[in-house]
Amino acid sequence: MADPTDLDLPDNWGRWGADDELGTLNLITDEVRARAAAEVRLGRWVSLAQPITPNPMVSGPFAPTTVEVSPVQQMVSHTGMGVAADLVLVTNHHVRSTHIDALAHWSRDDLVYPGKPREQAVTPGGVVHGSTGAFAAGIVTRGVLLDLAADGPLAPGHAVTSEDFERAERRQGVEVGEGDALVVRLGWSSVPVPGTPTPGISLDAVRWMHRRGVSLCAADRGDAHPPLDPDGPSPLHGVGLGRMAMPLVDAAELDDLAELCAELGRHSFLLTVAPPRVHGLTGVPVNPVALF
Repeated sequence: MADPTDLDLPDNWGRWGADDELGTLNLITDEVRARAAAEVRLGRWVSLAQPITPNPMVSGPFAPTTVEVSPVQQMVSHTGMGVAADLVLVTNHHVRSTHIDALAHWSRDDLVYPGKPREQAVTPGGVVHGSTGAFAAGIVTRGVLLDLAADGPLAPGHAVTSEDFERAERRQGVEVGEGDALVVRLGWSSVPVPGTPTPGISLDAVRWMHRRGVSLCAADRGDAHPPLDPDGPSPLHGVGLGRMAMPLVDAAELDDLAELCAELGRHSFLLTVAPPRVHGLTGVPVNPVALF
């Protein structure tokens, strides 16, 4: 059933001005970054990205958007004088690639945050507003892992709620604050299992992120498939990204992070997200790194 209180949906349009492209990344202040830097005490680190093995372009079939095919297609050539070089074709929004969604990836009523006409913001020649250029210099903030799968993967079709988040905070002795990046582990692969409903973030949980001032959300599994509410907005992408203007790191690999957090007995860390400095895209593969 669709949510009847559409006017109550979290919304940041206009909050930071008519030309803003950062969205909730505005919440990452110098003070937030300084607090994040204080998390580094041991020098231990772990990646939150899935490894990718490219497919040769010459192997075929060429279908880069399918689950079975690698998100990266590669052609290697020898250019002479002992030098080898690559040509790669990357599918940015692929379930087997950890990537960050730019704000232009999701539009609302043919408008891109914070109200730009979609046909003007997203053109055939590239994205001119709300693109990957907004965070191309990198994102540095405090990350907090809420490991909802500490006792095993969530049940098929489970709707993650604000109570799930707060229960994890109490269990782990950590609290998500304004400007933090929320990392959520559901214990499921980003690749859908045919015939099996996957758990996902509910609208209640997204409202909680808005109240807490989450700047960025990274998860192994975000929105449920099939949708928790087929008639309502997609909670994480439609509301979190589209209305709250909160960039998303999709398809994160969080098992190594959860293992290290459990070993150290702490679930907060310095998180760096440094995408390739390529402007004009709706999203791009990224390798987030947690440093303790």
